[in-house]
Amino acid sequence: MTTASIPIDQPAVLPMSRREMDALGWDELDILLVTGDAYVDHPSFGAALLGRWLVRHGYRVGIVAQPRWDRPDDVAAMGRPTLFAGVTAGSLDSMLAHYTAFRKKRSDDAYTPGGKAGARPNRAVIAYTNAVQRAFPGLPVILGGIEASLRRVSHYDFWADSIRRSVLLDAKATAITYGMAENSIVAVAEAIRDAEDRSIKGLRPLLATIPGLAVAGARKDIPDSFPVMELPSHEAILADPQALIQATLLLEQQVHQNREMAIQECGGRIVMVTPPGPPLDCAGLDELAGLGFSRMPHPSYTERIPAADMIKTSINAHRGCAGGCSFCTLALHQGRRIRSRSRASILNEVEAVTRTPGWTGSISDVGGPSANMWGAVCDTDQSKCKRSSCLAPAVCKHFKVSQQDFVGLLDAISDMPSVKHVRVASGWRIDLGLTDMPALGCLVRNYVGGQAKVAPEHRSDHVLKLMRKPKFAAFEKFLDLFDRESRKAGKRQYVIPYLMSAFPGCTDEDMRELGEWLRSRGWKPEQVQCFIPLPGTAAAAMFHAGTDLDGNPIPVAKTDAERLRQHGMLMPTRGKPPKGGKGRKPEPRTKSFPAKKRRNRR
Repeated sequence: MTTASIPIDQPAVLPMSRREMDALGWDELDILLVTGDAYVDHPSFGAALLGRWLVRHGYRVGIVAQPRWDRPDDVAAMGRPTLFAGVTAGSLDSMLAHYTAFRKKRSDDAYTPGGKAGARPNRAVIAYTNAVQRAFPGLPVILGGIEASLRRVSHYDFWADSIRRSVLLDAKATAITYGMAENSIVAVAEAIRDAEDRSIKGLRPLLATIPGLAVAGARKDIPDSFPVMELPSHEAILADPQALIQATLLLEQQVHQNREMAIQECGGRIVMVTPPGPPLDCAGLDELAGLGFSRMPHPSYTERIPAADMIKTSINAHRGCAGGCSFCTLALHQGRRIRSRSRASILNEVEAVTRTPGWTGSISDVGGPSANMWGAVCDTDQSKCKRSSCLAPAVCKHFKVSQQDFVGLLDAISDMPSVKHVRVASGWRIDLGLTDMPALGCLVRNYVGGQAKVAPEHRSDHVLKLMRKPKFAAFEKFLDLFDRESRKAGKRQYVIPYLMSAFPGCTDEDMRELGEWLRSRGWKPEQVQCFIPLPGTAAAAMFHAGTDLDGNPIPVAKTDAERLRQHGMLMPTRGKPPKGGKGRKPEPRTKSFPAKKRRNRR
């Protein structure tokens, strides 16, 4: 990957106004990033991350955060950028940000000042793209973030209960950068900067050769840069739900094996999805983390932003998740291959955190998608791997990770003079932890902070198999170790298990068995997630099709009445479940619950 010739010094914050541009001496922007989140200058926020990365490569970048979408005024405030506008819904799919599992409107939004709901539109990338195109006719618009990434081809949309085509076509955007887009967005900027013809039509053949993009065109536009994998067409998926399963598994294969261009026909047009771009390696992640993030909300905000408070003193040690859980978007978005930062880079970031305003001495989290995957590698050629998960049904022999190294990293952070406490608040992968019991014991004794988050999800092994999760016996083994090690440390600590109701294949009897197991231990669950079929996931395809991934029929709780009934078997409900159809009642309250018998709390 080449870079712009003259890197620009990192500003204190990326500009959000013409006045801030003037202070930097910028008469115009090269790239405008439009986001559905408030602007927090922290590496956990996508616009801040990509914005600073683009500045590092010589581009002048401004941010428009949570603009009005019914008029172009907010988007146009800093002027027309010379290259393109990037559009993202933010850290969540906007429909998930707005609606519960029972399709009721949420009352808050953690990524908005004051935690207020309603600051971003439904289907935000479509609405924002429309605002950009009204403000700057003919300007290339590049979509990114999780909403665009997971909707890059035909997908099941839970909130509309229908198959929707690629969001690229609905938004009428120029391209999508999917996944973790640092390298691909710089390549897009270079391609547009150097193009003789910057029209949308002129850019299409250039963009269709860049890894990590989705571009629309005709069959004649398919480049010969990559081998081609043809997905079932949009029309085929509309006609046969099994075609959605086929398309989903092929796209999973593309993300993991990183070899072929996936193409999909829709109404006579072709959506071309190039293979994933090369991810940032250790050196790249270290460089990215060292770009001078203030870790604070933009100074223009007067109200607190809940998500910024939650991650203010957290450290992201790695990317990717080897689990490949069928309901989860992490492996689809970040990939299954783990890319870890160096120990030195992480310690440097901790040192920077200790200098931020309001430092209290505690690092709230050191982790990632699964905390104990830091440093993991695959010792074989992943491009030939046919597994859907590195960990299920059992940990692959080629997946290597040292739990002792992770504990050593935590020890090094704990030994820093200005650090009083270190916690691991990210979820742990139980099956990996159990491969090194001494290291897991040390983690429990020293770095839990009272609560450990783990994700057994369910008790029934046939449901866990559909989820691509380990058998329930692993969770029971972990509980025994957790209780033993907590007592050894003289601490009263609790497990926070993530549990799920109404997953495809789960019956009322399965939920009753889980409830009975919880009651046998004296537990009263207060944190249970009702399954939401997220776009692009294998579980969403199973939900829509009513079969497992091999085409065998499975029971699926589809109506709100069925879903609420299963949920209510573990959760106290406010109001009786609806008798039938799609009637809706308030969603049950969800909170965490302790992983010990209640008598131990007295």
